[in-house]
Amino acid sequence: MSKLKEKLLLLSADVLAVNLALLFVLWIRYEGGHWEYLHHLWRLYGGGKGAVSFSFALRAYLGPAGVLSLYWVVLFAFYGLYRSWRARSRLDEGIAVAKVVTVGVVVLFLATLDLSHPFPSAKMAMLAYWGGLLVLVGGGRLGIRSFQRHLLIKGIGRRRAVIVGSGERGRTLLEDLRKYPALGYEVVGFVRGPGDPPEEVVEGTPVLGTIEELPEVVRRYYVEEVLLAPSPELKRKVPDIISACDGLPVTFSAVPDIYDIISGYVRTNQIYGLPLIELLPDFMPPWERAAKRALDIVVSIVVLLGGAPLWLLIAIIIKLESKGPVFYLQERVGKDGRIFWMYKFRSMIEDAEKYTGPVWATEDDPRITKVGRVLRKLRLDEVPQFFNVLKGEMSLVGPRPERPYFVAQLMRIFPL
Repeated sequence: MSKLKEKLLLLSADVLAVNLALLFVLWIRYEGGHWEYLHHLWRLYGGGKGAVSFSFALRAYLGPAGVLSLYWVVLFAFYGLYRSWRARSRLDEGIAVAKVVTVGVVVLFLATLDLSHPFPSAKMAMLAYWGGLLVLVGGGRLGIRSFQRHLLIKGIGRRRAVIVGSGERGRTLLEDLRKYPALGYEVVGFVRGPGDPPEEVVEGTPVLGTIEELPEVVRRYYVEEVLLAPSPELKRKVPDIISACDGLPVTFSAVPDIYDIISGYVRTNQIYGLPLIELLPDFMPPWERAAKRALDIVVSIVVLLGGAPLWLLIAIIIKLESKGPVFYLQERVGKDGRIFWMYKFRSMIEDAEKYTGPVWATEDDPRITKVGRVLRKLRLDEVPQFFNVLKGEMSLVGPRPERPYFVAQLMRIFPL
């Protein structure tokens, strides 16, 4: 099953589940008739007296059903429930669903709380809705995952993969993957690395080429995932291997050692007890990157324009207090090692590093001006960085870019 089909199936199941949960609450809540609002509509348009019928309640709340469906789909997507859970257990996914459903129901309860109506009644309705969502959303996903697992064991819908490294690590990984077909890997071959034995077939699996030929192997054999089982010699080439496949629709996982885990290159994702973790050359799918970029732009414009009078006042005060420019430009290292100029309100005297060179500022640094001390304490000196966000050099959420000098120092201490 492709990732797109999997997401569409999950989305359809979730929409069906949240609407069935709403129907469940309507049936329980309104079959006996309690709310004055529905009684009023019933008298005006329903032509009836006494208890509000379930069918009338259903028609009255048909509109909110669409809004609720959108609400839950967005919430599930925000919490990553439409990402691939192939490598995790159904129990883990069930716990994640329970957490998200609980958060979503609490938000709905607070947003729709009407103090003019009996509070215990509203609580009972939300409690029933919460229980219905847990059972229906969780049950739907459990059914889908169980069906997926059945197909994978039968050999249907597996991801085509190659193992980079045909040495001992690679052979062990192949044996482990054969033990657990539910992982969903179809290993089409090995890719030989430096120091690997010059064999054409390993454990009945062909060697398709060398690491220099990996991009061509990915294209020729329609590879979807590259599993790295590198020797010490090959490990140094891992960044180059990933870069060589840039732009290809392929993901990377690896057999790690402790250094990999602490260096920040990987996300631990142990599956079925196998020491296999997922590399993160790209943290988000395209639609998430687009949404994140849109949020960066909107928030930056709102902050810069909405606070313009305050930013102008700060600029004037900086200019009046000490000589020098209003803004301080500093070189920073961005994504993929790109150098850019980061903007800040100047909070130090002019040419503060003329005699000291690049150093980190301390809390009682004598180079900081009086105005700068206040700006730093309130973090207002960093407001101009929203211009960097608009230019795409920085993001509201992400690692803080550091200066080239300090990056070079850290690289010497912690070489990649």
